[in-house]
Amino acid sequence: MAGVKQPSDKSHFLLPDLGEGLAEAELISWKVQSGDTVKESQTLAEMQTDKALVEVPSPWAGTVSEICGKPGDIIKVGAVLVRYGAAKAAGATGGAARTAAGAAAASSSSNGNSCMSSQIAAGAAEGDQGTVVGTMSGTLTVSDRFARRAPEIVELAREGKALATPAVRGLARKFGVDIQKVAGTGRGGRVTASDVAAFAENGAAVVAAPATAGFAPKAAAVAPGSVYIDQNDVAQRVPFRGVRRKIAEALSRSVQTAVHFTVVDEADVTALEAKRREYSKVVGEKLSMLPFIMTAVCRGLRKHPSLNAIVDDAKGEIILKGAVNLGCAVDTDAGLMVPVIRNAGAMAPVQIAQSVRVLASKCKDRTIAREDSLGGTFTISNVGSYGGMFATPVINYPEVAILAAGRAKERVCVKDGKFYAGLVLPLSLSCDHRVVDGAEGARFLNTVVKLLEDPEALLA
Repeated sequence: MAGVKQPSDKSHFLLPDLGEGLAEAELISWKVQSGDTVKESQTLAEMQTDKALVEVPSPWAGTVSEICGKPGDIIKVGAVLVRYGAAKAAGATGGAARTAAGAAAASSSSNGNSCMSSQIAAGAAEGDQGTVVGTMSGTLTVSDRFARRAPEIVELAREGKALATPAVRGLARKFGVDIQKVAGTGRGGRVTASDVAAFAENGAAVVAAPATAGFAPKAAAVAPGSVYIDQNDVAQRVPFRGVRRKIAEALSRSVQTAVHFTVVDEADVTALEAKRREYSKVVGEKLSMLPFIMTAVCRGLRKHPSLNAIVDDAKGEIILKGAVNLGCAVDTDAGLMVPVIRNAGAMAPVQIAQSVRVLASKCKDRTIAREDSLGGTFTISNVGSYGGMFATPVINYPEVAILAAGRAKERVCVKDGKFYAGLVLPLSLSCDHRVVDGAEGARFLNTVVKLLEDPEALLA
């Protein structure tokens, strides 16, 4: 029960830090109900942390008097998860503290739900939050140096008739909005559909900067949710929950922080394909092209160590890694997961293939440990297994680079003035331009291509 001090009277159980520095977890399902008698270490609930499904055991035996939360709720670390009805004989001081905490929670909750109130109170408390240093926050943050800032909003005084298309005027009539009162953010001060929707929602226009001679007005920031959304013919509403929510958070943080650029190339893997078939017969195991690509990447990272790194934006540091911990994107029913193969640079292709199979199987049946998804230094995404060729992969932040391998296809190739039927593999490399220069990214990809085109050197 790492990092969270549990009550000595065993009257309730606080959600512990289920990983390393987690601030929250999503409640997937309950394994007990109110009134159940549980044994020590019996599973109380299943929680989703990052991309791992974790069973939360009871720290002691007792009778469950209350379960706090329902499936889909986000529970903060340190919040009450389960109350026990057994041990109620707490000291006067402890009882007073719990009463004060309950009152604070009740005043901050509008619906009066006791479990949610206690969770809010626990999240607001300044006590032990289960961290080694500092406090935890339930939101992802971006370094101030790289955060995007909204443009300033300036009032605009309009004279004459508002500029707008007939469709926008029709939308204004539908919403009951006086279009003359809406300040336009479009080209030349035109009123857009987003301006009308924002005015209808907020009761005030999204205003634009005053126009000056020869310049279009400065576009104003539109708050999330203020754009017009057609509510007709909605087939389904899917909330961001579980693995999908974690994917959305990770990708949003990556594109808001890392400065992406992509370079692409092709490798003639005709000779490697023949070597792969021969290699598979020798080891008695069917191997795909992926472990050979991963071997080439590991060799390339030794020659270009700037890509085998992570960024610590909080400290303003680039951390170069000695070992290659290779992440491999795995597509599952729950969403994309990226398990990490530790020290992949010291493995042969057959060992890498075996590690990929084991980790992919754990991802698909949701038994992978959270530790197996941490500590990556470079990631490979095998988009070609689903039919794609080139891609613009999003960096697995805080790493600085990711390689997408497309589907190899037969093509007419030319070498030494002769035509032949070859097998060509498309490759797409995305890098964080803050750390990796374009030339260095191209040099790394060129190294990988040369290794793939020379299987003798690759497997030497």
